[in-house]
Amino acid sequence: MRLSAAGFGLFFLSAWHTAEAQTLPTAAELQRLAPSASLSTLGLALTAYECASHSNANKLLTVIDYSKASRDKRLWVFDLNARKLLFEEWVAHGKNSGADVPTAFSNTPNSFKSSIGLYQTGQTYSGKHGRSLRLEGLEPGFNDNSMSRAIVMHAAAYADPKVVPGLGRLGRSQGCPAVRPAIAGKLIDTLKRGSYVFAYYPQQDWLKKSRFLSAQSCPLGNQALASK
Repeated sequence: MRLSAAGFGLFFLSAWHTAEAQTLPTAAELQRLAPSASLSTLGLALTAYECASHSNANKLLTVIDYSKASRDKRLWVFDLNARKLLFEEWVAHGKNSGADVPTAFSNTPNSFKSSIGLYQTGQTYSGKHGRSLRLEGLEPGFNDNSMSRAIVMHAAAYADPKVVPGLGRLGRSQGCPAVRPAIAGKLIDTLKRGSYVFAYYPQQDWLKKSRFLSAQSCPLGNQALASK
């Protein structure tokens, strides 16, 4: 079938809009949405996302920056297609990872430490913390024991900033990224559709070995990082 000039123009415009919709925002664009987030952390998160997700239509990216204090908002959820910030929240870390600012991370069962790296969100279920969201760790040696460790996103009263005046920090979990009850349901409902969670800390071993940040395993992702 041959297209008329007008038909070809509409076809080209449609294709252009499709390609445009699939273009990821830059780290600078995300930082304009979330000024308190680190530009370098956002760049790494986008690199990992692009490496892991070449065909994921639901472009939701959660970034957790464990280099920040638990007293501060350090979890952001971005809709990359719409270029919108959906959530900016507090999030707890594991009790053996540190006090206000965590410094120790582990993939070991019963360590009660948080894990870093890239996760994919899984199924929801109802457990002792109510409705929870499973997190599937995608990084061998760093977070791939998340399912057996029951690392999930869930509600917790100790993750509410109301506890900060008494403790000087948020309360701590057994390794889960727990969030305040008032937002947990809405957050879990948003992420359950299928998305990625990038948990960051400047641990050199992970930064060097992560298959989602390595030029050898994912050169496309590192091209994205270089352009940030």
